[in-house]
Amino acid sequence: MQQMILDVDTGIDDALALMLAVRHPGVNLRAVTCVAGNASLEQVVRNTLTVLDAAGAGDVPVAAGANRPLLADAHPAAHVHGVDGLADLGLPASTRQVVPLHAVELLRREILASPTPVTLVPLAPMTNIALLVRTYPEVLANVERIVFMGGSASVGNATAVAEFNTWHDPEAAEIVLTAGVPITMYGLDVFYAVTIAPAEIATLAASAEAGAQLTGRLLQHLVTVKGGEVRVAGDGHGDIGDAGAVCAAIDPVGLTTVHVPVRVSLADPLTRGQTVVDHRTAGHEQDGAADNSSRRIDVALGVDGARYARLFVETITR
Repeated sequence: MQQMILDVDTGIDDALALMLAVRHPGVNLRAVTCVAGNASLEQVVRNTLTVLDAAGAGDVPVAAGANRPLLADAHPAAHVHGVDGLADLGLPASTRQVVPLHAVELLRREILASPTPVTLVPLAPMTNIALLVRTYPEVLANVERIVFMGGSASVGNATAVAEFNTWHDPEAAEIVLTAGVPITMYGLDVFYAVTIAPAEIATLAASAEAGAQLTGRLLQHLVTVKGGEVRVAGDGHGDIGDAGAVCAAIDPVGLTTVHVPVRVSLADPLTRGQTVVDHRTAGHEQDGAADNSSRRIDVALGVDGARYARLFVETITR
């Protein structure tokens, strides 16, 4: 059983990821931690609890964390996710309660208590994870891998070169990328490549089962989203976004990666938040060559979209 913790800013595609992690039979979702990003921290917590209800989750502990990036201001993404972060569907509030711990404390508790090393899946700005790394670095000994949704080896979406999660808190991303544990970057190069067909979306949305229905309705919203993000090709397919990173954590065979040095741009306002992926072959690096080995992570450049789409739908409807 894979021990997994999700760090989220729920968000539509975070909701899809939560649904997948809760329902996959090979995953023990130990905890969910919340951070400001797609929506305010208060809204993210509310959304997370609501989605766990719809997913039929058991007693999964949830904690609130950072309500803003380490240095910058928060920048919610209502133009993509709706004012409430969940497509403004008017979903009922959950009666679940968060645990009386900060997200960093819950992360520490659950990682150290896990019988086997944990797969940590940040799907949001990595503020909570950076605080964990700096406050309790000893927990990293029981982290098998970090699979994060963020970054890009090509173009951006928040800016011309920066992906939203790394742009929202680039200092946090830089801290995590140099944490010294195995890391997989599931970025924009693969983010939009796992899509669900229109007929499957319609079937999910028409389901009498709460989790499948919510999944379908959220995907329907993503199909219609415009406003700076080109999420679909106009053919009615909806991408699963962040849930693809959970697929990659569950089934890494479906991902094609390169093991290369990555830096996060911090100072230049034009490139702030860009993940600078060094594709040069070993021995040809110039500046910073001495520390390149410690900066190498697995960057996803290709994905078996059909494989992950099948994994997603079969898990949601199982």
